[in-house]
Amino acid sequence: MKRCIWMTALVLAAGLCARPLPAATQDQKKETAKAQPAESQIVLAQWNEVARKLIAMAGDFPEDKYDFKPTPAQRSFAEQLLHAAGAVPFFTAPVLGQTPAEEDPPRAKYKTKADVVAFVKKSFEDGAALIKAKGDKGMADWVTDPESKQQLHVSDLAYELIEHSGEHYGQLVVYYRLSGLVPPESRPKK
Repeated sequence: MKRCIWMTALVLAAGLCARPLPAATQDQKKETAKAQPAESQIVLAQWNEVARKLIAMAGDFPEDKYDFKPTPAQRSFAEQLLHAAGAVPFFTAPVLGQTPAEEDPPRAKYKTKADVVAFVKKSFEDGAALIKAKGDKGMADWVTDPESKQQLHVSDLAYELIEHSGEHYGQLVVYYRLSGLVPPESRPKK
């Protein structure tokens, strides 16, 4: 008899657990949709975050150290920034149906810190403006990656450039440390 009672209790408990939850109301679905940022907003936020960090470094690093290289074979601090910002057209040009220009703008063309800072700002602003212009629907458009020649979504190409920029941000942190400096993001917040 005890076994029968336990089995009945177990079946009832399982039945209660398996009961479907009531369907969400239309209002609840709308609330959830409002709470979720749109895809283009997510891409733009990540784009702007890495841009903010690189622009902060470009403006903060001492101009007399802009040509610092950890080893002779590596890029200088300024060349790293120019390379990161110079890669932005590998996102913007294909999305606009164009061919990207040079990836590594020459240091000789951007002689001063102000020149480099302005170039970095402009490059990332151009990318941000394009993301805004494409909007959510445009993030799903197909585009050919200029390097791999593979078809991918605009959002995926943007993420490739975000990742690339983040890698160079990490390298620039090392340049700061080797120069005896603390990067802006690592400083205590006031």
